[in-house]
Amino acid sequence: MPTTRTSRRSFLRLSLIASASTVAPLYIPRHVLGTESVPPANERIGIGGIGIGRRGLQLFDELPTLGRIVAIADVNLPRAEKTAEPYKAAAYQDYRKLLERRDVDAIITATPDHWRAIVCIHACQAGKDIYAEKPMTLTIHEGRKIVEAVQKYKRVFQTGSQQRSMAANRLGCELVRNGRIGKVHTVIAANYPSPWECNFPGQPVPPGLDWDMWCGPTEPVPYHIDIYTPRARPGWISFRPYSGGEMTGWGAHGLDQIQWALGTDDTGPVEIWTEGPRFNPPTYTEPESRARGEKICSQPKVFFKYANGIVVKFDNGPPGGAIFIGEKGRITIDRGKFVAEPKELGDPPYDDFTVHLPVSNHHLLNWLECIKTREKPVAHEEVGHRSTTLCHLGNIARWVGRPLKWDPVKERFVGDEEANQFLDRPRRKPYLLPEV
Repeated sequence: MPTTRTSRRSFLRLSLIASASTVAPLYIPRHVLGTESVPPANERIGIGGIGIGRRGLQLFDELPTLGRIVAIADVNLPRAEKTAEPYKAAAYQDYRKLLERRDVDAIITATPDHWRAIVCIHACQAGKDIYAEKPMTLTIHEGRKIVEAVQKYKRVFQTGSQQRSMAANRLGCELVRNGRIGKVHTVIAANYPSPWECNFPGQPVPPGLDWDMWCGPTEPVPYHIDIYTPRARPGWISFRPYSGGEMTGWGAHGLDQIQWALGTDDTGPVEIWTEGPRFNPPTYTEPESRARGEKICSQPKVFFKYANGIVVKFDNGPPGGAIFIGEKGRITIDRGKFVAEPKELGDPPYDDFTVHLPVSNHHLLNWLECIKTREKPVAHEEVGHRSTTLCHLGNIARWVGRPLKWDPVKERFVGDEEANQFLDRPRRKPYLLPEV
């Protein structure tokens, strides 16, 4: 099947989706019956996938039967077509064509980080609910704009911080919130590396891949498979134009758990500083493992302080959580587990709890059910923005190399305009952030 390339010129010609009205879903006659495990077709939520690579395919595999996949969009059109085939779904290279479909009620997007905000805001304007992979954004400014769009267009938004839907993580955070280890004074996070630079030689662009559109708001570079692949040698997740490195990769999981356990989902730290050698990222000129870059870009160490005096240190904590240290002991939270020291601090009964966190045992199902009820999911837009902001603050602290004061209400650095320049990044036309 021939492919079509979306040039910058045609991108400009296509009308931006800017309607504030909610589009109606496609209804199938009631005689199309479901089964005990599969709802009738007209009760299922039509899902469009945007940017469906490695992680997107995993999400499709986990999609509950309440959702049905009706369309796929990817800048790699052959990949979109291959992914769409088993679902008998439509395939597009330009995601805006997918957003025009009336049978798409909601989207799952797992694009690289540098594309996510544009897609999410356009989806809000098109009246679609959104499941967006973590990290939610490439910059702090993008996060606030997504929050504004979700709330303006009354969308249901779930960030892919799926540890909020794991029972052990929820209980571990509830133990901290309910004072089992006493007053928390220190939190040990993992020492997540920041991104570094790349200058790879060019390779032939695979047929059907619109590489210019993949580059999107970033300055175009020659195609290379080890940029295009998420975690390769090393992959776009490690490179600064497209991502915040593992600071926003794994950090979006671990720092999210810190926010949840400390009860700071609507705020953040007030001081950030670093200790150790000045940040000096390498430039990869040919493919190699991530080891060298991650070692160099894990320095200097980063520290946060919250208004209540709790200090977060990036050191030897677990990647999917943190070590919470209080007056009576400590609790270590990681993906799908927690450990209390002494052990009895984590044991039942839990009838003394006064703080109960939202219950979700399946992240995608929680989102789909909230689409039906129009309630907030467990990792809604403000949660995703605030947790991702911590990741960005860690990177900015390394980039400027001096102590910073952060105002979590105004979301600006106090008295430091150089640091404030990192709140957003330049974008090339026509891939600009939509007006909200």
